[in-house]
Amino acid sequence: MNVAIVTVGDELLAGETVDTNSTWLASELTDRGCTVTRITTVPDQIEVIAAVVNEYRADDDAVIVTGGLGPTHDDRTMEAVAAAVGRDLEHHPEAEAWLTTEGGYSAAELDAGTTDLPAGARMVPNEAGVAPGAVIESIYVLPGVPTEMKTMFGHVAAEFSGEPIHTEVVVADEPESALIDRLETAQQRFAVDVGSYPGEYVRVKFRGGDPEAVAAATDWFRQQVTVGNIDDNDDS
Repeated sequence: MNVAIVTVGDELLAGETVDTNSTWLASELTDRGCTVTRITTVPDQIEVIAAVVNEYRADDDAVIVTGGLGPTHDDRTMEAVAAAVGRDLEHHPEAEAWLTTEGGYSAAELDAGTTDLPAGARMVPNEAGVAPGAVIESIYVLPGVPTEMKTMFGHVAAEFSGEPIHTEVVVADEPESALIDRLETAQQRFAVDVGSYPGEYVRVKFRGGDPEAVAAATDWFRQQVTVGNIDDNDDS
């Protein structure tokens, strides 16, 4: 399952807020066997959000959008997603019902627009906040507040799955430039994905759907290099 992640917010682009949502989501999705194809940050502009979401939903199995939910003037994500799928934004009775029962709010306490979702959307309750999320076609709209986003993702996590990806790491005590031939040979010989990440040592990561191929590539490569004197299972 291929998934694109879109994070929304002028504050992210200005460097005022660190985008931890996409990193967390990418890890969760990868653990579930999904492939994250791209991560994009966009401003609080309806036309930009709509264009990016529309492009990505045509190429990927699902798009997760975080940020820009709520009734304030700069919360434009729901309107943008509605525009992307050619639907109106309208009052969602189920969202209001949840907020006035499970959420503990009265209808009079809810700001105008809080319960507006794209027509036909499935409401995702926000147990850690107020603004509800939504699923419309293959688009999942979640809040930007990390605690709210993580809680809400729990409601839809089971809808994201794929073949398990197996990963092993070898830590090489050689310059990355000296490893190029052996990296290429490993990738071609064992049909696995190979990534190298230089630092004090070079961490070489082998990934693939076949655990035997990943193990074979790892064993072969470990015999071809000078292994660093650290725990090669620590792939942080």
